[in-house]
Amino acid sequence: MANVAVQAAFKLNTGEIVDMKTTLQEGTEGELLTSTKYSVSAVSIGTFAEGKVLSQIIQPPTCLNGASYAYIDRRGEILCIIPVAVAGIQDEPLPMLRSFTLQAGDTLRVMASTSASKLFSYNAITSGGIHSIFTVTPTTANDYQVTHIKSGQGLGASLTNQQIACHFATSVQDGALDSAGGLLILSDRGLPIGGVAATNPQKLPHQKSYMGGAVIGLNFVGRVTTNA
Repeated sequence: MANVAVQAAFKLNTGEIVDMKTTLQEGTEGELLTSTKYSVSAVSIGTFAEGKVLSQIIQPPTCLNGASYAYIDRRGEILCIIPVAVAGIQDEPLPMLRSFTLQAGDTLRVMASTSASKLFSYNAITSGGIHSIFTVTPTTANDYQVTHIKSGQGLGASLTNQQIACHFATSVQDGALDSAGGLLILSDRGLPIGGVAATNPQKLPHQKSYMGGAVIGLNFVGRVTTNA
């Protein structure tokens, strides 16, 4: 696994720009800190901008081979999911997917990808304001279920009785994805009731969708099916 430079930039409600840059290991989730070019030291985003609001994404978390996912972490929980991109292929500026005031201790976590990584990432926001990230790494042609990056639980156990309001997925497997080109939400009867196609971050900016959502039941699953 190589070490790569990961960058991001955000606009605050005060008009300031937070420039961030850190070297992270590919395939391992890590914290993105502020760039020392514009700050005295490399610090967490919550420390740098405590009491301020992230109002706009100038540059999403970006690295050489793209990132699988990113989010603001608060006390070990996902506060806000963040779109990701590969260097040179990014859609900006972007609105934040949630409004919140930064606190000391808030961190920006990023999963930098290798060029051949098969990690599939499913990002979901519920109508109740819950932000979640689910992942799985398909290895052969088969059916797979995504699990929450924090709890390890499946989709149903994590979001019981929640309505998916917005979601998006990332994967580099392109035509190998047989589950609607991304992920299908299956009911407790095993029937598809929702889904979203995945975007390859090495080719296109992320594409969030307000279609294909569903009210999640306890035994529902997020299924990814691959043919290779």
